[in-house]
Amino acid sequence: QVQLVESGGGLVQPGGSLRLSCVASRSIFSGNRMAWYRQAPGRERALVAFISSNYSPFYVDSVKDRFIISRDNAKNTVYLQMNSLKPEDTAVYYCNTYIPRPGSYWGQGTQVTVSS
Repeated sequence: QVQLVESGGGLVQPGGSLRLSCVASRSIFSGNRMAWYRQAPGRERALVAFISSNYSPFYVDSVKDRFIISRDNAKNTVYLQMNSLKPEDTAVYYCNTYIPRPGSYWGQGTQVTVSS
């Protein structure tokens, strides 16, 4: 069964922190680079960070030094620790493999709202 279940979003003030989790089915997770994406209102979904199966991370410039991606291979779970959050981080956050093929399954995402 294909599964991507994101959780951990919420409303947070600027400067605050959140930790997102994503549980994936083994068929999606195992051996693959796993990534977090986000889609802000009126914008296309965009890459935030990815992590290889041997734990090497990559971050886009806008989140570098603020976000930390990690994974637990035993739990088929990928995490995103988000610190020093800014209003421009407001978006629905999704996880998936790095650059999934067109038509790939996506989960429901988790809403992150950064506002005072």
